[in-house]
Amino acid sequence: MGRPLIEVRDLSREFPSGERSIKVLNGIDLAIEAGEMVAIVGASGSGKSTLMNILGCLDRATSGTYRVAGRDVADLDADELAALRREHFGFIFQRYHLLSELTALGNVEIPAIYAGQSPGARRTRAAALLGRLGMGDRTGHRPSQLSGGQQQRVSIARALMNNANVILADEPTGALDKHSGEEVLRILSELNAEGRTVIIVTHDMQVANRTGRIIEISDGEILSDRRVAPPADTPAGEPAAPPARGGIGAFADRFREAFRMALLAMRAHGLRTFLTMLGIIIGIASVVSVVALGQGSQQRVLANISSLGTNTLEIFAGRDFGDTRSGRVTTLVVADAAALAGQPYVAAVTPTVSTSTTVRYGSKEANALVNGVGDQYFTAKGTHLADGRLFDATSVRTLAQDVVIDENTRKTLFEGSTRSPVGEVVFIGNVPARVIGVTQPQQGGFGSSQNLSLYLPYTTVQARFLGSSSLRSITVRVADDVSTDLAEQAVTRLLTQRHGTKDFFILNTDDIRKTITATTQTLALLIAAIAVISLVVGGIGVMNIMLVSVSERVGEIGVRMAVGARRADILQQFLIEAVLVCLIGGVLGIAAALGLGVLAGVLGSGFSFIYSTTSIVAAVLCSSLIGIAFGFLPARNASQLDPVAALARD
Repeated sequence: MGRPLIEVRDLSREFPSGERSIKVLNGIDLAIEAGEMVAIVGASGSGKSTLMNILGCLDRATSGTYRVAGRDVADLDADELAALRREHFGFIFQRYHLLSELTALGNVEIPAIYAGQSPGARRTRAAALLGRLGMGDRTGHRPSQLSGGQQQRVSIARALMNNANVILADEPTGALDKHSGEEVLRILSELNAEGRTVIIVTHDMQVANRTGRIIEISDGEILSDRRVAPPADTPAGEPAAPPARGGIGAFADRFREAFRMALLAMRAHGLRTFLTMLGIIIGIASVVSVVALGQGSQQRVLANISSLGTNTLEIFAGRDFGDTRSGRVTTLVVADAAALAGQPYVAAVTPTVSTSTTVRYGSKEANALVNGVGDQYFTAKGTHLADGRLFDATSVRTLAQDVVIDENTRKTLFEGSTRSPVGEVVFIGNVPARVIGVTQPQQGGFGSSQNLSLYLPYTTVQARFLGSSSLRSITVRVADDVSTDLAEQAVTRLLTQRHGTKDFFILNTDDIRKTITATTQTLALLIAAIAVISLVVGGIGVMNIMLVSVSERVGEIGVRMAVGARRADILQQFLIEAVLVCLIGGVLGIAAALGLGVLAGVLGSGFSFIYSTTSIVAAVLCSSLIGIAFGFLPARNASQLDPVAALARD
């Protein structure tokens, strides 16, 4: 006879117990030939189950040697041991160890998934095995819908899925009634008759007497080893398992299985999964909403600032506001405004002059600021009409006595009147003028006050009020796509060249816009930082729940490892679950943020949400990365579990 299929020499196994260790197996010597049907018997605590776990590569010996077909198991790493379990061993457990989320067919298929068999081939073989064991009409049933005997048949079919040549059965009849137990023993005898090596661990001598060899063990040592019948010589009659696929196809199958199990686990604990997602949902919704609200608020603020004319340049005569000679400088003239109007960086330009006087309508009289402006003044300042019209270039050219009044003037002179002030004549000083328009209230900006303001063509004010052709200032509105700083430099060069000297100064009101923009950006960044903190907290929640999930599912992990799952397969499954939780939470968070924007619009809150595709994509990526980062530790812990410890904790 050649080399034994299983060979054990001086094998011992110790377990730590406080400061000392307990020796469960002590110097075991054993050889099992291919085709034998062996019973390992002994009382509870004798070490028989520990021996079976070592024989099935679920556990490692403390000392001694164990060889399978001449190969020393001590030289194999975790994945090589998984391959040995996957390709040579089939396990039948006393408590069945079926996965409750899967059907009978799905449970039987698991070893073939890790072996790399194609979906069609493994499904056909699993159905055939269940049919052979009398379970053909129960393939779609879950374990909870099967009796104990039926569950054990599913376990046997799973053990045969990869055409294992060694069947390890741990108390296979212990949880069954007499009839079901007889059926299981009959099936095991048939498998042995086909040439498979069957090793049964039992405390029942009636079961042991059904085998061809009985090994009695007590206190970790073999007491007796008697052969009842010779090993079967019949070659295995079971058709070979379908060939395993390699490469991308096998990896894709294992990934699909991991993905499916992740979905099943999430559905089985729906409330816990949702509560885990909640932190991610809040964090992602906060980030997306803050970015959208920040962009919307910034655009709204900029629009308001633009209405103040803060992208304008105010050009004054003199060297500065405190220049005492500025009133005598008369070089700032209408021709300068005309020259500036032809520049490409100018959106609008208007000469301005001003004076103060009284304005009267009927019996009402008040002090007012009279502004002589050009027809582009209202465009330059972003002023809008509430009623009537604005004067045009013809009015400027003909020195028209048309006046546009502001809201303060309307309230002062026409309050209580049911008629529109448009068309009414007011006296500005001693000069009559017809009201042609009323401006809307404007945001307070540079030089704003509660004074009454009247707007007439600057030519009219020069001729009828000032008697001078010089200008107080020129207002230039800079084109939106041009930097006001660059425009200021260009205006300085142009006017210096025209005047031969720099006898003017420029007030760049864009500084207001820059300050407010910087403030809104800082506030948005601050709120975004708070949202990111909530994301991190959500990620920690995911990690905690996944650690709990691992502790709850150690039995499942043990079963998968027992049928040949690699550590990478277990790592992948739990990592996929963590990523899915975060990814779905991220999508729900984005939906919540979009819903918040819609709700704000419906309620007319005044808040403006402008969503950025970049921020949404970044949020999805961020949630995925959180799943990977915070899910890795629990997934790694799951993959590092010892198969026999995982099965024992179920």
